[in-house]
Amino acid sequence: MNLRTLTKGWRIRLALLVAVVGPGFITANVDNDAGGIYTYSLAGAQFGYSLLWTMIPITVALVVVQEMASRMGAVTGKGLSDLIREEFGFRVTFWLMLALVITNFGNVVAEFAGVASSLELFGWSRYIVVPVAAMIVWLLVVQGTYRSVEKIFLLASGFYVAYIVAGLLAHPDWKAAAVATVSRPSGLGIRNYPYLFMLIGLVGTTIAPWMQFYLQASVVEKGITARQYRTARWDVILGCLFTDIVAWFIIVACAATLYAKGHPDIQNAADAAQALRPLAGEYAYLLFAAGLFNASLFAASILPISTSYAVCEGLGFEAGLDKKFHEAPVFYWLYTLLIVTGAGVLLVPRFPLVPVMVLSQVVNGAVLPFVLIFMLMLTNDRELMGEHVNTRTFNVIAWATVVVMIALTLALVITQLRG
Repeated sequence: MNLRTLTKGWRIRLALLVAVVGPGFITANVDNDAGGIYTYSLAGAQFGYSLLWTMIPITVALVVVQEMASRMGAVTGKGLSDLIREEFGFRVTFWLMLALVITNFGNVVAEFAGVASSLELFGWSRYIVVPVAAMIVWLLVVQGTYRSVEKIFLLASGFYVAYIVAGLLAHPDWKAAAVATVSRPSGLGIRNYPYLFMLIGLVGTTIAPWMQFYLQASVVEKGITARQYRTARWDVILGCLFTDIVAWFIIVACAATLYAKGHPDIQNAADAAQALRPLAGEYAYLLFAAGLFNASLFAASILPISTSYAVCEGLGFEAGLDKKFHEAPVFYWLYTLLIVTGAGVLLVPRFPLVPVMVLSQVVNGAVLPFVLIFMLMLTNDRELMGEHVNTRTFNVIAWATVVVMIALTLALVITQLRG
């Protein structure tokens, strides 16, 4: 094989990757939202480098779960909630969609809280910022097409590099961070309830139920088929790797500064950015704050879309970003309602924001195992998936994720009941 043939082959592969890139990369990165950034920041501030070991198993589980959703969308040409309704009935789908709406509402509120808190660092009032952000998010989706919206989301995904730079500016102990990534500390574990609570938070914030519904719906709307599936897998894998590298750097940045200097008490992600200012410098502070705004606005766009996709597919209504408002009224009205209410509650004085955010995470953890079980049954249905059924390795990892998530959810409930 000569050099010209080899070069041509790589150009073709690159062109195919560019053609299918988007759904996997966007879905994985939007998971680093306001709640995710706060969770990673708190993990670093309270426990230093000692939770970095979780990033490897979490990334493996994330890749497997996301790949399953992407493969189902490419092979069947249908969204996840659509398949659940067809295979398991309307009643099961209805209750699952109700739980998803409740969960995602809390998450949408958290995203607008992230938008408000990030700009309040620069003296901007939430009573101005939140309505303007809600209007931008609404216009972006309602007036755009799938292709135009995807380009903007990909651009927003790239901005997460800010957290990698912030991590570098924090000047961490690279040797200690590397060792902590590949070995679990022996002094902390399930008997340490704050450590257990944070471990549950890291898993829950990285693998969320809404991600599977959004990813599969996006694969279908983008028109990716089984023929393009092999290339589309790289979109998923690269997205998962990038998002967890960003998460690793957020933990490292806060471990090297907040934990090292004895500042473990942060109430939100904006507090983490503010605390970094005297410890890591003005640039790290600005990057962290700008990253929080980008992540929050990004997620405030995606989460309502994900919810609208899932509910409309599950209940048999038209859905899709390439459809006009009058062609998919339920899809767009649900999207509008989530944005208006999610942004609106932040303008209500003394609204119990923290309980809503905690409740959404509890429901998140409770719903995820059920979603994964449905996905496993569907991806192992040879009549539905043909030759693209799960491999034994995928089944082992996915079922292990289900068992661990159920155990962690039960542990979370027990921990909260004990106060």
